[in-house]
Amino acid sequence: MIIILFASFFVLLALGVPVAFTLAISTWLAVILGSNLPQILVIKEMFSGVDSFPLLAVPFFILAAELMTGGSLTHHLLRLTIQFVGRARGGLGYASILSTTLFAGISGSALAAAAGPGAMNIRMMEKSGYDKRYASALAAAVAVVDPIIPPSITMIIYALQDQNVSVGGLFVAGVMPGIAISIAMCVVNWYVSRKRGYRSMDVRPSVREMISNTLFAIPALALIVIVVGGIRFGYFTPTEASVIAVFYSLFCGMFIYRSLKVKDLPDIIFRSAMVTVGILLILASARAFAWVLINEGVPQFLADTIVGWDLSPIVFLLAVNLLLLVFGMFMDPLPGVMILVPILAPIAVHLGIDPIHFAMVVILNLTIGLITPPVGALLFVVSAVVKIRVSEITREMAPFLLAYLVILATVTFVPALSTWLPRLTGF
Repeated sequence: MIIILFASFFVLLALGVPVAFTLAISTWLAVILGSNLPQILVIKEMFSGVDSFPLLAVPFFILAAELMTGGSLTHHLLRLTIQFVGRARGGLGYASILSTTLFAGISGSALAAAAGPGAMNIRMMEKSGYDKRYASALAAAVAVVDPIIPPSITMIIYALQDQNVSVGGLFVAGVMPGIAISIAMCVVNWYVSRKRGYRSMDVRPSVREMISNTLFAIPALALIVIVVGGIRFGYFTPTEASVIAVFYSLFCGMFIYRSLKVKDLPDIIFRSAMVTVGILLILASARAFAWVLINEGVPQFLADTIVGWDLSPIVFLLAVNLLLLVFGMFMDPLPGVMILVPILAPIAVHLGIDPIHFAMVVILNLTIGLITPPVGALLFVVSAVVKIRVSEITREMAPFLLAYLVILATVTFVPALSTWLPRLTGF
């Protein structure tokens, strides 16, 4: 079964079959050709993969992000950041980084960040004289912060796979690494902008306009406090927080900013449903794929083998980084979490590695894969949105990837970056 599973998986992936179908078909082939098990078990496991109450948070956070974009909340966040840093050398790049970081506190999806505020930032930077290829690479690179800063869909899925961590604990743990990523992106933008002379020629807004922009952005910023604060103090669960985020976004868009109309809702709901279906199909297929591995004893075999090597925690983390970086080049984060976490997390606990620290290492590794060829989903999303070839974006990615490797090393070897805030807040 395992030989058929992996052989068909890599062949289908090489042929360009979408990841969700690759996982499902390879699982089905492994069952029908390599065992006497009934085929209905594949369907049963796929349904089990999405039969989870915490997963309800996924479609609601996606819908909240769409409502934020449709209700102009992301536009006001962008105006807020531009007025403070837009006039500096590389200022629009900083504005892109800051607005996407703030949007991360709303959406939890890297693809939503790239297609929403990311696309807006690219067009704005291009009009101001920035190279479109650089602006696109920046938007893709910065979108990686979305699954790191809470709320995060990837963290919700991770918590379902590892009982040693909670969704709330992971949400809080992502704050410091997320800020570190944004700072690293600002450093890259400073270097490139200084080298190429990027500068906005827009007139600085008046004090009155700056005050107005700040006041208009407060309702959007308040959502971040409501979601994270409400979960931390026990007022609601992450799933309930996602529903509150939807109604809050709807209220702000229709009654505060008044840019969201009833006639816009069907399109917004349809787009959210399509994104949700894609994510859930991947999760269902990944669950069936992981079930074959577990049924054949692969996780236990690997765990026993690695533990038998008597590796030190540092050597193990280095090996995990290498494995996940390569894995992330070919696999999206969500199926990666579902397949690898049940294997690796118990080994990390056995070696004395803090579960929250290890979770952040895994999530960051797999998320970096969103900007690495050949799969690199963020590269293709940005390419499709702004009509630019993926190869042109890839040529501009080198300094961003170098920055991410530095951040990854820091998160890996400085556990306090991930664990300090959760411990401070009681997780």
